[in-house]
Amino acid sequence: MLFQKLMGKGPASMISPDAPKGLWAWGNNADGQLGLGNTTSKSSPVQVGALATWSQITAGNAHSLSLKTDGTLWAWGHGGYGRTGLGDVILRSSPVQVGALATWSAITAGQGHTLALKTDGTLWAWGYNNTGNLGLGDEIKRSSPVQVGTMSTWSAVSAGSSFSTALKTDGTLWSWGTGVLGRLGLGDATNKSSPVQVGTLATWSKIRTGANHSFAIKTDGTLWVWGKGSYGSLGLGLTGSIYRSSPVQVGTLATWSQATGGNKHSIALKTDGTMWSCGYNNNGQLGFGDAIYRSSPVQIGTLATWSQIVGGSYHSFAIKTDGTLWAWGNNGSGRLGLGDTVQRSSPVQVGTLATWTTIAKGPGAEHLLGLHT
Repeated sequence: MLFQKLMGKGPASMISPDAPKGLWAWGNNADGQLGLGNTTSKSSPVQVGALATWSQITAGNAHSLSLKTDGTLWAWGHGGYGRTGLGDVILRSSPVQVGALATWSAITAGQGHTLALKTDGTLWAWGYNNTGNLGLGDEIKRSSPVQVGTMSTWSAVSAGSSFSTALKTDGTLWSWGTGVLGRLGLGDATNKSSPVQVGTLATWSKIRTGANHSFAIKTDGTLWVWGKGSYGSLGLGLTGSIYRSSPVQVGTLATWSQATGGNKHSIALKTDGTMWSCGYNNNGQLGFGDAIYRSSPVQIGTLATWSQIVGGSYHSFAIKTDGTLWAWGNNGSGRLGLGDTVQRSSPVQVGTLATWTTIAKGPGAEHLLGLHT
C-alpha cells in the first residue's frame, strides 16, 4: 500500500492504515480544497462531513483526494488541468466520487497532477502534463484517470512538482516528468514522458518527493536523495543552489525509516524514533527554534517518540507514537492548525487529541488533511 511504502508504520501499531477514520482539514481554502462546502480558510482542524469511512488521504497544491474503506476514490478543490479526475476543470468544495469503481488502493497528489494505484497493481494518472509527468508518452493533460502502460506490478507512487516517481513490486525505482535539475535521478536533465528505471538496483523499499527533490530508502535502511538541493535540503553538507541528477547516499547510516521534503527543506525519521531535518529555515520549518538553515541532517530536540512526518510549503508536521499531532513553520492562512496565523520555529501540539493516525500534505500545499479515530 502507498501508506506503508511511503510512510512506514503508523503511530499506533494496533491501528491498520486502512481502518475507517474521520477526515479533518485546515489551512488555505481559496479553491475549496478543505472539502467543507465553502472557500473559507480554517486555522484549526475542522471535520469534513460526518463520515468515519475514510482510509487514505493526499493533498495537492490546491486539491485533495481520499479513499474510503470500500475502495472508492473521492476528490475536491481546484479542478484546473483536470487534476481532480472528475472529467472537467470545475472547482469542487465538497468531496465528489471519481467514477464508480471501488478498486482503488493508493493515491498521491502533486502540484497539478494526481497518480493512483488500483488493487490489481495497475497505475493511473490525470491532471497537468506539460512535461510528461503523467507518464502517458505525451504532454496532453487528462481530466479523468488514464492507465499508465499495461503493467500491473506497481507498488508505490509519489508525485512532486511536474514529476513522478514509483516503485515496482520487484524493488526497482522508476521516474518520469521534468528532468530539470536532476529531479528524475536519471543522470541528466531531460524530460521523460514515460516511466524510466532509475539505475539497475532492485533494493528500493520507500519513496517520497519534495517539490523539486526526492528521497528513497533502500531495504538496508540507507537514505538516498537527488534533485534540487537549495540551502542544503539534500542533506549532503553542501550549500548554495546545488543539485544531483542521480541518487546519492546521505551519510553512512543505515537506520532511516522515513524521509519527506517540503519546498526547500527535508525531514526524516530514524528507526529509533528520533526526528531530523535540514535545508531552508526562514520560517522555522526545521523545528530548531531559530531561522538558521542546515546542510546536513540535525536532530530536532531529544525525543525518540516520533512516528510520522510531512513537509509542506515552508512548514512541517509530525505525529508522535502517542497519537498527538505537532506543527511548526510558516502559518499563513492558519495552515499549522493552531487557531492563529503566528509562525512557530519549534514543534507545537495541534489541539489536545491523541487519536491522529495519518497526515497528508503535498510539498507545495498550503492546507493539510488528517485522519483520526
